[in-house]
Amino acid sequence: MNWPLPFYEQLLKNGSSFSYILFIFNFLLFSIPQSSSNGDFHDDLLESITLSRMEKMTHLHFYFQDVVSGKNPTAVKIIGDGFGFGTTFMIDDALTQGPERDSKVIGRAQGMYSLAAQNDIAFLMIVTFEFTDGLYNGSSISMLGRNHVVDDVREMPIIGGSGVFRFARGYALAHTVWSDPKAGDASVEYNVSVVHF
Repeated sequence: MNWPLPFYEQLLKNGSSFSYILFIFNFLLFSIPQSSSNGDFHDDLLESITLSRMEKMTHLHFYFQDVVSGKNPTAVKIIGDGFGFGTTFMIDDALTQGPERDSKVIGRAQGMYSLAAQNDIAFLMIVTFEFTDGLYNGSSISMLGRNHVVDDVREMPIIGGSGVFRFARGYALAHTVWSDPKAGDASVEYNVSVVHF
């Protein structure tokens, strides 16, 4: 059975190069996706070009006041007996400008941390730093990572944010300023670097 040649092959066989070129031109013209009449394609392209130019780097410095003892603890054990693997604390800790508990409060650290190592003292930190004062009032950054508390300085990733810190990514450096091992209380200095829009 002889099948007919495709249209473009017939054009070439007949020697009509102009018709072939016209066919290819029309094929390409109508096969490329067309942008909508409201300019969506242009807006998306413009946005993708300018977003990289809008990114900012912000450095934050604050103190995390973890209070386990007393009548008004800000960290409460929710899972586990004693202080071993799997022990989990829910927190609503104050973020302050200085290392003292009575320093000006600039936000809250809300989330949880768990002892995630069987043979070491390392926490899994799942924390949102919500800022309630100043330029960043109403904005937050989220941290998720391993906190090996016996190290002098620990690095944990910043994985997101809201408000001023939308699309945030970066890292937090934590350093324990003071701690009371008996009570479980601590003041931790945070130096945070985030890239955001």
